[in-house]
Parts: sequence; C-alpha cells; structure tokens
Amino acid sequence: MASDPDMRLPYRILNVFTVAGDRLSGNPLCVFEDGSALTTSQMQALARQLNLSETTFILPSQTATAAVRIFTPTFEMPFAGHPTLGTAQVVRALRGGDHITLEMPAGIVPVTARGDRWELRAAKEPATQKPIASRTQLATMVGLDEEALAGDPLWVNTGSEQLVMPLRSVADVIRAVADPARIAQYGFQPGGREAMAYVWARASEHEIVARFFFTQHGAIIEDPATGSACANLGGYLLAIGAALPLAATVQQGVAVGRPSLLGLRITEDRGIYVAGDVVELGAGVFDAF
Repeated sequence: MASDPDMRLPYRILNVFTVAGDRLSGNPLCVFEDGSALTTSQMQALARQLNLSETTFILPSQTATAAVRIFTPTFEMPFAGHPTLGTAQVVRALRGGDHITLEMPAGIVPVTARGDRWELRAAKEPATQKPIASRTQLATMVGLDEEALAGDPLWVNTGSEQLVMPLRSVADVIRAVADPARIAQYGFQPGGREAMAYVWARASEHEIVARFFFTQHGAIIEDPATGSACANLGGYLLAIGAALPLAATVQQGVAVGRPSLLGLRITEDRGIYVAGDVVELGAGVFDAF
C-alpha cells in the first residue's frame, strides 16, 4: 500500500450510547474527518491499526450532508448504528446542523440531534428470514437449552443483517456463554462475513437487556453496544406483530465493562428509530502511514 509522507488525516475519538454522563461508557469509535484522499485498502489498514469495533471516514456526497464508509478491523460494513450516530456528531461539528443525512452503501440515513443525543432512522425496511439451524442448535450457540428461547430466532436486516434471538428472561441473557465453534456453524448466514448471535429479553414493558456476540479471526467478541442490532430488534418486533407505537430502552455492554444505553422506538407507520448519547473524548492527526 503506497503512502503519502505529506498526508495529514485529522480524526476524532468518541463514545456512543453512553450512560448517565459517564464519558467512558458506551461503544468507542474513531471518525476520520476527511477520507477523500484515501483508497479502500488504506481505509481498511487504518481501521485495522486502530482495532476498534468500527472506524468511519467522512466523504463528500451529492445526495446527502455527507457520505460515510464504515470499517471493522477486517471488512467494510454497509451500515452500523453507533458509527452513524458518532459520525453525525463530527459532521455537525464540521458543518453545523442538527438534521443530517448520511449516505451509506445501505442507503441514506437521516440523523437528528437534541443536544448530544442523536437518533437515526433505520437504513431500510426490515427483511426477515428463518434460520436454517434448529431452535436447539441455535440455543446451544450461547450455552443455553431450547427452553430458554422465548420465540423463534430470525435473521433480520434493516441495513446490516443479524441473527436476533429472543430469550425467556434477563437471567438467561446474563448466563449466556458464546460457543465459538457452534456460532461459526449455526450463526453464519451464506454471503455474510461473520457469525453472530444477538440475544435479548425484556426486563419490563419498556426495558430490554441485550448482548451481541460475533466472531473475528475465529475468536468470539462481545460488542458493548450494537445500534444496527437494536434496529434489527425493531424489525423483529414488527415481524411478530408487536403493538405500535413502541418505545424501549436497551441495556447492553455490562458483561464487558462498557455499560451502554440505546433507545429504540417504532412509530405507527413502522418507522424504526435508534437513539443514544454521544461524547467526544479527543482528537488527533495521523501524519504518514
């Protein structure tokens, strides 16, 4: 990969879906303010260097406030929740405005702010698909028996496809233990890039506890806060006929020491919205690379 010794790349570090003003809660994100001089391979290399769950690059757009590309350390994503909200915060800092649209491979995503709380509308209408694996096989991926399932798991896609698994109780969510071999076998969708399981249960009518496991280089990683999966949870609730309108708070990340809070709401017209608080921690510049 060729490098430019004169290239300077300003970036910002943020936390998204923070809790009660705790600046070190939520899910970390790096946002490069201008990725227009970078190739895809350079973006991927920078994301690998930073080794956060996602790194984003702001680009010019003809159809939105800005275009955004999102990279994990190993591949590019068409859409992701916490990168969308965190990047919107940086776009506002650079260009102003509390109503922003972000162009992504999954579509144009509207994002709106009230202070430092941002809310996105899901990138597209939810599509669902039944898993090939049985309920018993899916339960064993997270160390549970079939009786722990509160309903049928579904693959849901509101911009990024994920396997959504309802559990009977918060206790079941807490005691879930991901099995790398079984998740790789049963939690992988043909054409996907990683195996996964998003497990959730209601703590009360308006409170949900969730965890998201995924594979990376054969290892299991647990995500502190997964906005795209929260949107897919909205798609799941629509698929099972939940009463609308609906609003809930989703707690995630406690098991990995990064407590996070995500707001989910579904409107009567079936719009899925995900919200969270964003904190900017600091900024820096990559010189040559």
